[in-house]
Amino acid sequence: MAEKIHPSAKQSAGIPTATGNGNPMFPADKSQLHNSTRPVYRPQPRRSRRSCCCSCCLWITFTIVVLIVIAAVAGGVFYVIYRPHRPSFAVSSLQVTQFNLTSSNQLNTKFNFTVTARNPNKKIAFYFDSVSVSIDSNGVDVGDGSIPAFVMPKKNTTKLRTIVSTTGQTVDDNSNLKSDLKNKKSLPLTIQLDTKVKVKVGSLKTKKVPIRVVCDGVKFTAPSGKTATTATTSDVKCKVDLRIKIWKWTI
Repeated sequence: MAEKIHPSAKQSAGIPTATGNGNPMFPADKSQLHNSTRPVYRPQPRRSRRSCCCSCCLWITFTIVVLIVIAAVAGGVFYVIYRPHRPSFAVSSLQVTQFNLTSSNQLNTKFNFTVTARNPNKKIAFYFDSVSVSIDSNGVDVGDGSIPAFVMPKKNTTKLRTIVSTTGQTVDDNSNLKSDLKNKKSLPLTIQLDTKVKVKVGSLKTKKVPIRVVCDGVKFTAPSGKTATTATTSDVKCKVDLRIKIWKWTI
């Protein structure tokens, strides 16, 4: 007869019994019990550089918009209080006492020039530097002069007089000026004034700003002998422009 082998009590006591699925049951160690209560780690998403740039651009745009709105409101308040207007200019008279061209194409001229400047503002005064005056006819400089510095108080009208002349100005043979003089035609003139002006509003004074005044529509005939002629100025229009220089350009 074959002998039956029975496992010893000591061996069966050291080996855990199998479960219904055939796997042995082992008790969980301390590390497993501790980790079971720790929350699962989930890495936090990092903010990209693009989102930071977008935020900066948004804040910059918002700041610029706010500054523009503030400037617009301040400008509106200033306009309502002071009602600023540019000074105006008009050619009062232009008397031609000399205008002749020599046989060697040398031009000699002399003009008695009067311009009227008006300040229509009730609360603004203007301080002008000396004014450079030049007169042009058919693209030829026919006279230069200057007007001393002056002040235009509030609601003021000032008449400015000067002599504009040239001596020995060379004229090209093909110039329209020469042919018009020869045919004794009426000659057009353009008068240009260049200066700088400072504005005073209350106790506040601005920096000097360059301005240019251009007057078109003057017509005259050259005097014969010593008899002066008076230019026609009824249709003259003078335009006042600021001369603001930005880098290489003047606007």
